[in-house]
Parts: sequence; structure tokens; C-alpha cells
Amino acid sequence: MAAEMALLKPISKFANTPRLAGPGAPSRPRFAAVRMSATAQPAAPKKPAKKANKQAIKETLLAPRFYTTDFDEMEQLFNTEINKNLNQDEFVALLQEFKTDYNQTHFVRNKEFKEAADKMQGPLRQIFVEFLERSCTAEFSGFLLYKELGRRLKKTNPVVAEIFSLMSRDEARHAGFLNKGLSDFNLALDLGFLTKARKYTFFKPKFIFYATYLSEKIGYWRYITIYRHLKENPEYQPYPIFKYFENWCQDENRHGDFFSALMKAQPQFLNDWKAKLWSRFFCLSVYVTMYLNDCQRTAFYEGIGLNTKEFDMHVIIETNRTTARIFPAVLDVENPEFKRKLDRMVEINTKLLAVGETEDIPLVKNLKRIPLIAALASELLAAYLMPPIESGSVDFAEFEPRLVY
Repeated sequence: MAAEMALLKPISKFANTPRLAGPGAPSRPRFAAVRMSATAQPAAPKKPAKKANKQAIKETLLAPRFYTTDFDEMEQLFNTEINKNLNQDEFVALLQEFKTDYNQTHFVRNKEFKEAADKMQGPLRQIFVEFLERSCTAEFSGFLLYKELGRRLKKTNPVVAEIFSLMSRDEARHAGFLNKGLSDFNLALDLGFLTKARKYTFFKPKFIFYATYLSEKIGYWRYITIYRHLKENPEYQPYPIFKYFENWCQDENRHGDFFSALMKAQPQFLNDWKAKLWSRFFCLSVYVTMYLNDCQRTAFYEGIGLNTKEFDMHVIIETNRTTARIFPAVLDVENPEFKRKLDRMVEINTKLLAVGETEDIPLVKNLKRIPLIAALASELLAAYLMPPIESGSVDFAEFEPRLVY
């Protein structure tokens, strides 16, 4: 699921970055981002003193990207009378997992949050605020999609509908927790405004399955990797939200398992040559988007003691191995040439962003962009055409709820 790239101004470097060690491994770039709004509209009456220090979040930090789908087709896919491949017993087992709500009492704040925010200054504070903004809108995007699916599927398949509703509960909880974090920095997102003001990107159901599965699984690996790293290197812990990532990432993992079950119930999305092509396409889209985005924000990862490119490659490799259990084909991301292509894309993307920062007139900017866009497209195509790894199977063992760390 492609995400818009937001330009971040250069930020000074932080401490030396230790290399990732150990097999484990973590945020989901959910790839939707939205326009920001202050907690008060400009024309509104002045707020009480308690709220007066809230500042508007810069709209340019996040690009508008929420998702919708063909809900009528979704209803047909999960109609038990039409689709005989649906394994309701598996969905019932998954539903019990979600009903257990392991994290019901997990997201409880304490005084450490505000204290840590007050101590954070300079470039690290700026980049950390953007991390909270992007993460909050990504979680909120998931909430909106899952909530609508839960509503629309209620009559067709109540079990699947309830799972979607419970996943929207998780996403809302995550978004609220992140928005509370923004309040520590005297900022807030107007989530109600985002719901009404956003333009929604349409994806067919099968594309929603591919993209959202990858989004949830890559989110798991990002969160757990950051958690493990900071547990081993507490001197890099700038803010207590990372202490919650161990349990938090299990929500992402359960969501991914549910989408895996959905795809198993639709074997036409997994068992032909078109499925292999689309699987590779979405893997490439998600991996490249994350890599380019993160390489624009190295200050954040260096600020928590990570090497950005090593972190991203670790996440990509682990996500790809997980994805190979269900997708019929995946990219050969462990081939050194794949990383070389990613690094070349970073160089080209940096030049593209630099063109946008010049004082040239729009026509000149566009002319300068043409060869760079062509070079980027060439690298993307070359990465896509690398020999893939045949993988996946629709012949799975019975679902067994389990943790993977």
C-alpha cells in the first residue's frame, strides 16, 4: 500500500549508532497519512488557558491518504452461501482471540510521559513529534477502514464483521494513545476533522488484503525490533511509549493473522500467475516506501540508537520471510543486489526532493524531474523483475493462536 513521501528538512546527527544484533525484529508505515488541524479552528472563540498552548500541526508533514474499497464485493466474498471455501471454525477461533482483548489495560499512561517530553529538545523533539503524528494518522486510517467493514458485513457474515469491529477497537486505542502522546508536546490531532476532510484512495478487496496484511506484519516487525533494541540499550530510550511496543505489536500480529485467514478463504487471490505478480508488486511497494521514508528520517532512528538502513533491511527480511508463508511469491530481498537497488532509489529520491526545494519556476522543476523519475522507475522495474522466490500455500494447518516472539 503506497504511502506519500513527506519532505523533512535536514536534521543534525545524534549519537553513534550501534548495529542491530540478534534475530528478533519491528511501526507500520501504514501507508495512509492525512491533513492536520489544530484543536481549535482559526475563527473559533479563544479557548480557555489550559488549551491555549496547543499549536496547530503543520499540514505539510503528512500527505492525505486514507483507503476505501468495494464493500458490495466484500459482502459477496464473505457470504457463506456463495463462498464455500470460508472456514467459519477458523474465524470463530480468531474471534475468540480478539474478544480476549489482551491489551485492554495495557495502554495506561503515567507521569513519565510528560516529563520525558519536557526534557526532549532540539531536532530530536521535532522529529519525534512527526513520528507521533504519522503513527497516529496511520492507526486512525486503519480504524476507519475496519470500522466500515465491520458495519457493512454485519448481516452477511456476523463473525467476520465482529472481528473487523474488534480490530477497529485496537486501532482506535492505538491512535488515542498516540494522540495523548502529542498532548505532551502541546499538540493534538483533530481526528474528527480528518474523518470528514480526507480524500479516500480506492483499492479493490484483493488489493486491500495484500496491502493490509503486509502493513500489519511489517508493523509487527518494526515495533518488536525497536522494543528489543531499547530494552538492550536503555540509554537511548527518549520517551516511554516504546516500553509499550512488546504487547502493542501483538495487536499488529493478530490483525495480520486474520488477513492471512481471509486470503486462505479466497484461494483465487493466491493460486494463479496473477496472484504471484500482484504479491511481488505489493511487497515491492511496501518495502520501497518504508525504505525511502525512513531514509528521509534518519535523525529519528539515530536518536534512538539505530542505524536506519540496517534497521529497515532487518524489518524487510523478517517481514518477507513471514509473508512467504501465505503469498505465492515474494521478492528475493536477501540478494545483495536488492539492497543496492534500494540505495540507488534513495539517492534518486534525494535529488528529486532537492529539485522541489529550489527556487526554479514549476516548468523548470518539472523538466529537471523527468530524468530522475525515469531513473527511479527503471530501478523499481529492475527490482520487480529480479528472480522471485516461489512460496506460500493454501494448504495450511488448522489455525493455532500463538505469539511469534
